[in-house]
Amino acid sequence: MFKDKKVVVTGAAGIFGGWIAQAFAREGAILCLSDLRGHMLANVTTRIGADPATTLHHTTDLTSDASIEDLAALVAREWGAPDVVINNAGVYPRTGILQDLAPAEFDRIMNINVRAPFRVVQEMARLMIAQGVHGSFVNIGSGAARQMPVGSVPYCMSKTALERLSKGQALELASHHIRVNVVEPGFAPGSDFSPLPPDYVARMTARIPLGRNSEPDDTPSAVLYLCSPQASFITGAVLAVDGGNSIGTYQPPPSNQ
Repeated sequence: MFKDKKVVVTGAAGIFGGWIAQAFAREGAILCLSDLRGHMLANVTTRIGADPATTLHHTTDLTSDASIEDLAALVAREWGAPDVVINNAGVYPRTGILQDLAPAEFDRIMNINVRAPFRVVQEMARLMIAQGVHGSFVNIGSGAARQMPVGSVPYCMSKTALERLSKGQALELASHHIRVNVVEPGFAPGSDFSPLPPDYVARMTARIPLGRNSEPDDTPSAVLYLCSPQASFITGAVLAVDGGNSIGTYQPPPSNQ
């Protein structure tokens, strides 16, 4: 389905980024892997089974306009335009209460989780339009867009903003036959970029209605569907792939004693 399609994945050295890139690689896509940790991308290419001869690597600082523009310039130079772009990169810090939050940390969260997807779509959509490519974007959101726990307010706010941004992008790019959708992955601990304490991981896992964390094929299957011809009439949608976690917190019924 994605044979020789040109796919950009940001945050490709992360958990979900690697899973998503691997799914496209299995489908025969040509990849551009982007991450701030550019030194890790060669190992990612090998691990996911992508062709090193055709896979592009870019060390992208998503807080920098110049770096995002350089990523787009690489894609333009090598491909002309992408067919698919996955805005996967993001930060998930536990920031504590708002009164103690440093303004610079607030800015960092919003820059990476909201402003960067805005700029990446802006630059890549320009390439698609210039080349007449009817492309597809998937922005990776979170069920946190609808839940507001203490200690994660800026993150939740950023993901709510990303969903509204994505709908606006979908609306404005529709006339160019470019689609923009959102996938909300389930909980998958283990990121070295946004580490989480073990007690937090245990609490989050216990509240998932379907009783498990996100596995390697869950989110990529949804992403591939939304980028496929089968989803050609879907844009501006938000698809939760989270085991029901965004419905509400699971609590076992009290036992009868």
